[in-house]
Amino acid sequence: MDRPPGMRTCLYEGDALDGVMDDMARRAAALLAGRERVAVIGILRRGAPLADRLCERLVRRHGLVPPLRLDLQVKRYADDLTLLHPETRLTEDAAHAALDLEGRSLLVVDDVLYTGHSLLRVLEYLARRRPAEIRVAVLVDRGVCVLPVHADVVGRRLEVAAGDVIECNVPPYEPDFRIELLRPLRAG
Repeated sequence: MDRPPGMRTCLYEGDALDGVMDDMARRAAALLAGRERVAVIGILRRGAPLADRLCERLVRRHGLVPPLRLDLQVKRYADDLTLLHPETRLTEDAAHAALDLEGRSLLVVDDVLYTGHSLLRVLEYLARRRPAEIRVAVLVDRGVCVLPVHADVVGRRLEVAAGDVIECNVPPYEPDFRIELLRPLRAG
């Protein structure tokens, strides 16, 4: 995928982001302590490998029983925040349709919480599956959500100008794990 043009500034990378993920895992473990039936749900694209990283830490460092791992495909915006669909689209994997989430503790993982449209769509979908609880973890919260949703676990809160873009580079989609600020080229 071509990267949108503009000036990029690396805000976090490598070891610093590993520390952020460690802290997120610690906070998520506290929220999930004592829960026996847990599912971790990654939001495709970059939320899925972040969910894998978080799960690995939850199991290895915090003793969580390996949780059920699912991914959901949700799309409203392109990576450069241009609107793709007027309504947020959630595509259900046919293999997940029959999974029983009733009574489970769910942890939804995404890269960036921006306006909240995608997250609200995910929460509506999951709530119909009758879980015991739904928690949310995001690597970056931009602090501009316009809907009544929030993240329970936040890696970093980054308040940036409305026209700027937070890009989370997460392997395998990008070669290096990093967070960049993109200032798009402005016309004129």
